[in-house]
Amino acid sequence: MQGMTRTVLVTGASSGIGRATAVNLLREGHQVIGTSRTPDKFTHPHPGFHPAQLDLLSPDSLTAFANNLAHQHPALDGIVFNAGYGQFGGLEEFSLPQMHDLMQVNFIAQAQLTRLLLPHLKKQHNKSHLIYIGSEAALTGSRKGSLYCASKFALRGFTQALRDECGNTRVRVSLINPGMVQTAFFDALNFMPGEATGQSILATDVADAISFVLMSEPHFNVDEINLSPANKVVRFKGKHG
Repeated sequence: MQGMTRTVLVTGASSGIGRATAVNLLREGHQVIGTSRTPDKFTHPHPGFHPAQLDLLSPDSLTAFANNLAHQHPALDGIVFNAGYGQFGGLEEFSLPQMHDLMQVNFIAQAQLTRLLLPHLKKQHNKSHLIYIGSEAALTGSRKGSLYCASKFALRGFTQALRDECGNTRVRVSLINPGMVQTAFFDALNFMPGEATGQSILATDVADAISFVLMSEPHFNVDEINLSPANKVVRFKGKHG
C-alpha cells in the first residue's frame, strides 16, 4: 500500500483531529474531502482539498450529501468519521432533545452515512477503509459521562459488528480510541487535560495513527488502536488556574 494515493472523506475537518488528519493526508499526496457545518472556515486553498458542508443533525442532508459524493468523487476509498462533540453531566440534567442530538451526531449519523456509502466502497477495485474516531469513553463508563459514553460504546459495538460483516469484502473497518486530546473539544466543557508534555495527546498523534491504518497492507485489518497520555491529568476550569 505504500505510495498508493487515496481519496478520503474526513468529517469534522475544520478543526482539531479532523484538520490535523486532513493536513497530514494532503502532505502525503492524497485527495481529501473535508466536511464542516461552516466550510468557510477552510481559508487556505489546496489543490487536493475539497471542502463540503455537512450537518450531521439533518438525516435528509446526509442522504443528499452521500448521493452527490459518489458522483463527484468516484475514486472515494476511505472515510474518517471524526465529527462529534462532548456533553457531560448527570443523566437527570439532560433534556430529551439533548439526548437525541448527542446520539444523532456521535453515533446515528455515522451509521447512516456508512450505510449510504458502503455499496460504493464495496465496488472499489482496491481496498477501502472505514475509520471511526471513538474515545477512551468507549472502553470504560465514567461518572457524568453516561450519555457520551453510551454514544461511544454504541460506535464501538457498531464497528465490531460491521468489521465482521465486511470480512469477505475489500472494505476494512477500524476504530481509534484516543484519550484526552489537546483540542477545542474542551472549550465548551468545564474540564480539560493537563498542559505539561505527556498529560494529553496531540491531534497530530491521532492523525499519524489514521495514516498508519489507511496505508496498512490489505491482507490484514487494524481492529482497534487505543491512544493514551503517558500521564493523564484532568484540570477543572476555575479550580486549578
